Amino acid sequence: MTVEDRHESGQTAPSAAGGAEGAGEPHGALLDAGQFDDAPDAAASTASKAVWQLHPDMATAGSDDAPATGSAGPIELDRETIRRLERELLGAERTLKRRDIAAGAGVSLLSARKLWRAMGFPNIGDDDIAFTEKDLSALTTIIDMVRQEQLTEDAAISITRAVGQMTDRMVVWQIEAIVEEMVAQRGLTDADARKTLVSELPDLIEPLEKTLVYAWRRQMNAAVQRLALRAESGLASSEAGRDGDEQDAPLPLARAVGFADLVSYTSLSRQMNERTLAQLVQRFENKSAEIISVGGGRLVKTIGDEVLYIAESPEAGAEISLALAKAFTEDEFLPSARCSLVWGRVLSRLGDIYGPTVNLAARLTALAEPGEVLVDGATAATLDQNEKFVLTPHEPRQVRGFGEVLPVTLARGTGTGIILD
Repeated sequence: MTVEDRHESGQTAPSAAGGAEGAGEPHGALLDAGQFDDAPDAAASTASKAVWQLHPDMATAGSDDAPATGSAGPIELDRETIRRLERELLGAERTLKRRDIAAGAGVSLLSARKLWRAMGFPNIGDDDIAFTEKDLSALTTIIDMVRQEQLTEDAAISITRAVGQMTDRMVVWQIEAIVEEMVAQRGLTDADARKTLVSELPDLIEPLEKTLVYAWRRQMNAAVQRLALRAESGLASSEAGRDGDEQDAPLPLARAVGFADLVSYTSLSRQMNERTLAQLVQRFENKSAEIISVGGGRLVKTIGDEVLYIAESPEAGAEISLALAKAFTEDEFLPSARCSLVWGRVLSRLGDIYGPTVNLAARLTALAEPGEVLVDGATAATLDQNEKFVLTPHEPRQVRGFGEVLPVTLARGTGTGIILD
């Protein structure tokens, strides 16, 4: 399935919660205090249970692995070390069951489960002692925002899901980055690096947590500034190059939508070992994120060998597209990239973007040559009088879902473009 097909079908990456928050359950029951559902949950899987319960074999998990290079032997994990780490991460000992938490927050178990599933937590049984007072405080905080009408129930669940999915991905990313560094710098096996990380994690918790909160506040401030800027400008540029008949006209946000797709990634990946492939993907993502950020855009997501981003204006999107194409063409390790840019309207939901603009940008990427940036006719019209860009139209092409489209090559005119420090 191509990226444009994923967008058209509404398919996104699997969520941590498995999309189960509303399956077979009545909607709109976050505040139905006292209505506890007595029917037991289906038995949770062993893998899910492991998230909540400390199994006896954790202390020696992986002990049959080969010793790390230069080490005396396999690293063993002490049970008490793991317990201390859990107490530090959770903030207290597990002493409460799920019904205790729901009752303490003054909501039904059904309502509590909706939020836990949105957060990405696995199912647990009535008798599992899985929670702490911190869990009660967190649930109460979310519920109180609904009670005080700061958020609707749907908004609270959506925001909770966003927190769960983003932090889940972030934690996995951080762990893999540290493990990879341990393997490379210390000569450990992957298994021993993971066990070593458990013993060293206490020293990393506070700085990682501070960095998370700092980044969230800065990102929220940047979003506020963008909102204020749009309010002041009156979205004057949102109608540039448009006559109102476009397929995306009903959608609310005018954005420059861009794709960059590495050339021959599939065949290259088959020839690489795991470590080399990981380095290629990381280099691609790092370079893309840096260029998009410096150019004032937002990285929406990466999909294997593709990156999707947006920018506030056609000019900003064009600068980012040209910088990406140039960077990958000149990179000695990465293959070239096919790039595209379309100025139009999008729907923003769940951290992703949707609509004909996104699909057209994806289609144009497939038409581009390696190292080339393609735009459509409407986008070219918005950039036509800007001396920073050179626009070269091609013969019209039939594009699936759009009919006849005029592809236009975007190239550098005057100026230096985006400069990375």
